Amino acid sequence: MSTRVKLSTMMFLQYFIWGAWFVTMGTYLTQTLHFTGQQVGLAYGATAIAALVSPFFVGMVADRFFDTEKLLAVLHLLGAAVLWYVSTRLTFATFYPALILYALCYMPTLSLTNSISFHNVQDSARDFPLIRVLGTIGWIVAGIIVGKVLHADAQAVPMRLAAGASVALGLFSLALPHTPPKAAGAPFSVRDALGLDALQLLKDRSFFVFVVGSFLLCIPLQFYYAWANPFLNEIHAPDPAFIQTFGQMSEIFFMLLLPFFLKRFGIKTIMLVGMLAWGLRYLAFGYGNIGTGMWLIYAGILLHGVCYDFFFVAGQIYTDEKAGVKIRAAAQGFLNFVTNGVGYFIGATIVAGRVVDAYRLPDGTHDWRGIWMVPAIGAFIILAIFAMVFRPTKAKA
Repeated sequence: MSTRVKLSTMMFLQYFIWGAWFVTMGTYLTQTLHFTGQQVGLAYGATAIAALVSPFFVGMVADRFFDTEKLLAVLHLLGAAVLWYVSTRLTFATFYPALILYALCYMPTLSLTNSISFHNVQDSARDFPLIRVLGTIGWIVAGIIVGKVLHADAQAVPMRLAAGASVALGLFSLALPHTPPKAAGAPFSVRDALGLDALQLLKDRSFFVFVVGSFLLCIPLQFYYAWANPFLNEIHAPDPAFIQTFGQMSEIFFMLLLPFFLKRFGIKTIMLVGMLAWGLRYLAFGYGNIGTGMWLIYAGILLHGVCYDFFFVAGQIYTDEKAGVKIRAAAQGFLNFVTNGVGYFIGATIVAGRVVDAYRLPDGTHDWRGIWMVPAIGAFIILAIFAMVFRPTKAKA
């Protein structure tokens, strides 16, 4: 019980940190620092760059030379200092490189906290979900503090709050259960780091279609992560960072329902519903407004549970079943590289930022209906193609 409490606290702080600064950064950069859409897109692409690099770091360093809990402490303490520095930068030329440096500190800790958890529980299938859900709760609490208590969406305060929480987790990490490097003495290979053993799965047509569909969907979904909070602030929605936590609340609800729905309807139907939810969310944002249309905005936020769980979590389950025991880790690593790395980077830096700039009005506001129609149409096109060509086959033993 003591170990589970420590691991749950670790997860709470891990995602509290991310939720505190990530959600409102777009509003801070546009309203306070007056960055362009492309610059905001590049800023949100910093975590994608780190996601591309972190497998090498984890494979070369974390898994071979250092106790995991100690490395977690160092990265969070270093990250706290860097993030505080980021919060003091006022120009893109100084803000962006520092943010990339912070992302390089933070993103590997996502894998490290998972490794510590899996290493110190007896039954991962039974225990890990109960530990991981504290991460979602941490994200929710961060949003409540930033949006409802501090009303700091357009300030640097969320970054400083996250830096303080990072110090707390860095120190707390030293009290976590001892977790030695799992691959000490083993040779490093790029193939292992990127999960390239999973490439053999691409010979299976259904898995290939799934990977391509996941990659493509990550492009329009970056509109939500980078631009939902600026949108809500610009239309003067009440407590934007707070009401966005309703999405994480729905995520918990639909996560509990996912096993039943998968068994009842099958992987293809569930994933199609998840893709449909992304398109409907953007339509809701496009036609919602303060007053009579506010219910559409709330509906778009509450769809987050379906959007995320029914496509991405279900996709992780599908990948696990397709890969089997031998290349399970490689398959998940490869999927993460394609989606959280390449897909997110293209969506944030190349597509979303440019679209927002294109719909910027002379008075500095935006034509949000036009903006949200772009990812909505993209999501519906991907949905239609995916529905026609995705034919899931039975999982390997």
